[in-house]
Amino acid sequence: MLRLLSRIGIDAFLIGLMAMVASAWLMPDLGRSGGLLRMDVVAGYGVALVFLLYGLTLPPERLKAGMMNWRLHVMVQLSTFVLFPALVWGAGALAGGRVHPDLLLGFFFLAALPSTISSSVAMTSIARGNVAGAIFNASLSSLLGVILTPLWVNWYLSASGGSLDLGKVLLKIVLLVLLPIIGGQVLRPWLKDWIARNMGWLKSLDRITILLIVFNSFSDSIAEGVWAEHGAETLALVAGVSLVLFFSVFGLLGVLCRWLGFDREDRITGIFCGTKKSLATGVPMAKIMFGASPVLGMVLAPIILYHFIQLVAASIIARRYQDEVG
Repeated sequence: MLRLLSRIGIDAFLIGLMAMVASAWLMPDLGRSGGLLRMDVVAGYGVALVFLLYGLTLPPERLKAGMMNWRLHVMVQLSTFVLFPALVWGAGALAGGRVHPDLLLGFFFLAALPSTISSSVAMTSIARGNVAGAIFNASLSSLLGVILTPLWVNWYLSASGGSLDLGKVLLKIVLLVLLPIIGGQVLRPWLKDWIARNMGWLKSLDRITILLIVFNSFSDSIAEGVWAEHGAETLALVAGVSLVLFFSVFGLLGVLCRWLGFDREDRITGIFCGTKKSLATGVPMAKIMFGASPVLGMVLAPIILYHFIQLVAASIIARRYQDEVG
């Protein structure tokens, strides 16, 4: 059973995400901010820990290997930070008032997020694509997202009649995101051998932190009654829109890669990096931008479901590409 789940992209982390949401639903007072376990404190320090680990484990020498293929890089970054927001903004405008504003905010936040590193590189490798290009693009996307994601969200809220204290958010991002990443990179030369020996539990620590932030966020939302009017129908809507969004971008990038004359390896890299969105970056950044707001659970719902869909779909597609070349 575990082998079958792994083959279709469902790993222990995805199961853990489902368990955290279910636990929040059953025991919201346990995980809510100020609750028995003080998950808000754990989540607050956890944000900095996630990005410190990112800085420690990001090998700069591997970035250099894929740096020169500028057409691929431009296409992936435009897909991540322009195509996605444009599609979601257009769909939201067409939907009008038929979708809850907090859910629309969640989808736009998803659209503004950077690409994910680990699964983009893993799927590109399985599909026999340009792995060096995938490492460079996914890493560059994560670094650009530190600034571009809050700027996009600020624009969206302003255009929708809302507000975001952008100065306060950017200060938090500098303190909780940029400084830990820089600190991790500074420490890496002295710790890289230790990191290589301990990568297994460091990766687990990173994932556990994200799971605890999800538990805290959904506990706050459920305790405040945000989900009282949003049950299975809302989750089905989020899953359906996420599925359409993934395959829309996948199809558009496939056409664009062929039009640009990319070879097979670059097409695979462009498609897998350009369709991904990072849950690992999105959860802590949402915590920074929205704090303990009850809407946070609604904002995170599209990210979690899109993450599930992109892993399952990309895993199946990557193995089909692999089978084509034997």
